[in-house]
Parts: sequence; C-alpha cells; structure tokens
Amino acid sequence: MVRRALDPVQVVDAAARIADREGIETVTLTRVAAELGVRQPALYRHVDGYDDLVRRLGLRGREILGTALAEAAIGVSGEEAVRAVGRAWRAMVADHPGLYAATDRCPCVGDDELEAAVERIVAVIALSLAGFDLDDTARVHAARSLRSAFHGFAHLEAGDGHPSPENLDDSFDELLTLLIAGVRNLERVPSSRQP
Repeated sequence: MVRRALDPVQVVDAAARIADREGIETVTLTRVAAELGVRQPALYRHVDGYDDLVRRLGLRGREILGTALAEAAIGVSGEEAVRAVGRAWRAMVADHPGLYAATDRCPCVGDDELEAAVERIVAVIALSLAGFDLDDTARVHAARSLRSAFHGFAHLEAGDGHPSPENLDDSFDELLTLLIAGVRNLERVPSSRQP
C-alpha cells in the first residue's frame, strides 16, 4: 500500500461516508482503512480505536444536526420556526442516516464535548420557541419535548418503524401540529385572560 498522510478529520470523513452509505453497523477500522487505502494500524495514530471513532462520528452527527437546525431557524418564529426546525431535523437524518445513528452509540453523560453538542441542539430548539410566550422553565421543557419527538419520529422512520400505508410527510405534519398545540398550551396566560 502507498503511504498517505492522514489526519483525524480524514479518518472520520471516511467512516462517515461508509456509515451514511451502508449503515453504522458496517463501520469497522478495517473498512475505514480500506476506504483510505492504508493499513489498519495507521488509523491508531489518529483515533484511539473503534469506540473513539464511533464517538467522533456521533459528535460529527450532532454538529451537523445543530448547524442544520440553526440555519432552519433563521428568519422565522413561532409556529413557522418549530416546523422549520422539525423538518430540518428530519432532513438531516435522511441525508446522514449513518452519522445520525452514531449519535445513539455513545453515552453523552460525563463527556463534556458530547454534552456541549447536545446542549447546543437544545439551545437552538429553545431559541426557535422565542415567538411563544413561555417562561424559562416552560421553554426548557418544550425544547426537550420537541427534541424527543423529532428524534423519535426520525429514528423510527430511518429504521422502517412506520409500517402503516399512510404518507409519512402527512404524519410528520400532524406531529408538528400536535407539538405546536402543546407548546401553545404552555404559554403564560395574560392577567386579563385569567378568571
């Protein structure tokens, strides 16, 4: 094999291509080495083994998701922002199914970098709720609920977990409508409307 200059980004890029093309379960150090045209031991200069590689894939997936959500939320507010963020979440999973699957492979708790990536996602969702009259606590609960719903739907969709013949786009739109109604229910009631 020809010797190549590698860096950690190239290794993660190669693993991401494999994961998105064929599924996260097909990613191995041997496959990544073959994709890069190097011997497997060359990878250990750049990643600390398989678990580290999967952690880096999960981090990359969260970074791409966070960026997609932030871009979707620009210039919109209220219901439109929730719909834009939800659709961006679903689109990211469709575009990067392997990277998204990697986000579930490593626990975030105790890993400052992964925790920060998750917090960025929740913060973007919370910002998308700025058009609703929510106090800080309600905003956090709503953002976590939206994250859970978006993740659940996308995770099931990616794994063929919606076998019903009804159109998935329609189902997702209905989910968004339900979520927005729930967020509206959390809004503060102005004193003039209180009994």
